[in-house]
Amino acid sequence: MSRWKAACIHLSISLLVGLLVLALLFLVWYPEPYFEAAGGQHLIVVLLGVDLVLGPLMTLILFKSGKWGMRFDLWMIGVVQSAALVYGLHVIAESRPVFIVAAVDRFNVMAPADIDPEDLAAGKKPEFRSFSWTGPRLVGAQIPPRGKERTKLMFQGPGGRDVQNYPKFYVDYEAVAPAILDRAKPLSNLRERNADAGPVLAKWLRSNHRKEEDVVWAPIMARKSSATMLLDAHTGEPLEAMAVYPW
Repeated sequence: MSRWKAACIHLSISLLVGLLVLALLFLVWYPEPYFEAAGGQHLIVVLLGVDLVLGPLMTLILFKSGKWGMRFDLWMIGVVQSAALVYGLHVIAESRPVFIVAAVDRFNVMAPADIDPEDLAAGKKPEFRSFSWTGPRLVGAQIPPRGKERTKLMFQGPGGRDVQNYPKFYVDYEAVAPAILDRAKPLSNLRERNADAGPVLAKWLRSNHRKEEDVVWAPIMARKSSATMLLDAHTGEPLEAMAVYPW
């Protein structure tokens, strides 16, 4: 077998693994539009670069048919490539959205790195005390009444952690839906802010058989970018998260 054929076989295997990783990311960990908003595109470039380039390139350089110890060399290449892949997946997993927290007038995308383990353990319900591996959970967060905790949040909020970083303040989304709905804005407001939103919203309304007056919006805040959450104007039920910049 030539080194080129060996490298092509290795590349084919790497492509299959890469496709499985992409399916995990886009279909489970980072559903639209959270991939771009959370900065996942930068991570995936590094991950797939390592998976698709590192292993096959090392095989192309080192492979020689009949060479003594060639099996060991290939085994070591696989170990190095697998270790790089596992590390990359770990980094991506730490940045994946685990909670979409509705608080005050917006939705906040929270990753494991945004919540301290001690704070996670203080969640009031079991689902607030663990990070999901099957996509983000939609929850609400209520600002505590006047007192020490509220004062602490006021001083932390402008430059650091806010109510969405503390699962002890999490509640079911239905509990905060009326407050979010009160502060939501009409779609006309979104069109004024972003001229590109018009065609996207018109297409969505047609596809979902919705009248414009029955839909409002609120911003989605994430690490790298922002998006838009469409809501039922009567119930506050989230209808769809869209990759539309709201500012």
